[in-house]
Amino acid sequence: MESENLVVKKWFAIYTKPRWEKKVHERLTRNGIESWCPIQKVVKQWSDRKKTIEEPLFRSYVFVKIDYATERLPTLMVDGVLNFVHYLKQPAIIKDQEIENIQLYLNEKDAKVELRAIEGFKVDTKVKITQGVFMDKEGTILREGKKRVYVQLESIGQVMMVEFSVAHLEKVIE
Repeated sequence: MESENLVVKKWFAIYTKPRWEKKVHERLTRNGIESWCPIQKVVKQWSDRKKTIEEPLFRSYVFVKIDYATERLPTLMVDGVLNFVHYLKQPAIIKDQEIENIQLYLNEKDAKVELRAIEGFKVDTKVKITQGVFMDKEGTILREGKKRVYVQLESIGQVMMVEFSVAHLEKVIE
């Protein structure tokens, strides 16, 4: 009996040209490559009006779920793709759970997400989230007000800053 070669596809982050996230996602999909460009609605204020627009959550990033060995080159050949995101000199593999958490959070009513690079943040208080999609996840509260939790997505070197009510947090005793 021959063993079947099972192809295990994993999530990877790719860099895109600036402001090409949606175009790259569309082109990858058209080429049969599974991709995801997380989008959030943002209200922009102009001098004469306000407008709600859809913006990519991660600037210059798109996620692809591929078999790296066979789909790496076709992914890199898509116009607008610059390279794979690397972590410790290896292509950064994004955990399915991280992708699912982002998808779940973006589906919550009035989800507000702001991203910042990890560098430069000082650890203050560790907390555990007690309600919502991030329930039982730990994060670090930074700055005044104690209303924002930074959830680190280690595999791509980003921090997702999510607003929580203080009532939904408890201090982690180390």
